Amino acid sequence: MSARMFELMNIFVEVAEQGSFTRAADRLQLHRPAVTKALQQLEDELGTKLLHRTTRKTSLTSEGELFFQRAKVLLHEVDDVLDSFSPTRPPRGRLRVDTPLSLAHAVLIPALSRFQEIYPEIELELTSSDHRVDMVAEGIDCVIRLGELQDSTLISRRLGDARLVTCASPAYLEKYGTPSTPDELAGHKAIMFFSGHSRAVMDWRFVQDDTPVIVRPARTMLVDNSDILLSCGLSGLGMLQGIHAVLAPHLRAGALVEVLADYTTVTKPISVLYPDRRYLAPKVRVFIDWLSELFTEQSAQLTGLLPIKKH
Repeated sequence: MSARMFELMNIFVEVAEQGSFTRAADRLQLHRPAVTKALQQLEDELGTKLLHRTTRKTSLTSEGELFFQRAKVLLHEVDDVLDSFSPTRPPRGRLRVDTPLSLAHAVLIPALSRFQEIYPEIELELTSSDHRVDMVAEGIDCVIRLGELQDSTLISRRLGDARLVTCASPAYLEKYGTPSTPDELAGHKAIMFFSGHSRAVMDWRFVQDDTPVIVRPARTMLVDNSDILLSCGLSGLGMLQGIHAVLAPHLRAGALVEVLADYTTVTKPISVLYPDRRYLAPKVRVFIDWLSELFTEQSAQLTGLLPIKKH
């Protein structure tokens, strides 16, 4: 493949991601006519139309969507290879990270300015969701995940464990009462989290007599977004169970009240995952190392994050 084709592919991917010729030209530091000409050359070379263009909107054709996904992964791999064999050059390039909304709010975003100061040449692209993503197809470098891991095709690194807390708004407790044992949750309303991918509802788990026990409240709402879960709890729609580090500000402010504090909840592991690559790009490696240090530091400062147990 010629160097010119790589250049054309890079311009196309930027246009597709920006949804605009003008914004893509600005990011690539090119004149807009040069970007337009490059896209015409690429379509001529491939013999297919990649973009629908109007005066107000740019969108991908079905062929363009397929080419975009493949080209993005290919360009990403090329960048990683070049970076891996340039040991004297500081980590650089676009780093794509996906993290759950709750951890993004409570842990990652407040600390990201420190990472940017250490690695100013790394451009971070952060997506936050509570859904499973296809790392290879979407060109994501690494993902942070809560809970037990299912995908064995990825490499994982344990960051720590999250302590869970069961709570409700003062208004809810005043109206429906406060449970004194996990068994009494069966008579309460609850907001339950479910996986958008598998549709599985996340059970509430407590430890009784050193044995994990699954408790299923009489749920009235199911949500697949941790921000919505919190909003529903604050609005008094039911009890919720979530990460202590995330809910701590609301507990301190009195907007939520912890219940069943005498009963231990089962913790959730926190891990970072990345594709099984023989040569890990420096930008990914330094981020994962920084992330590990961050969670170790946070575990000492926040009671809601527990350090990894050493054996």
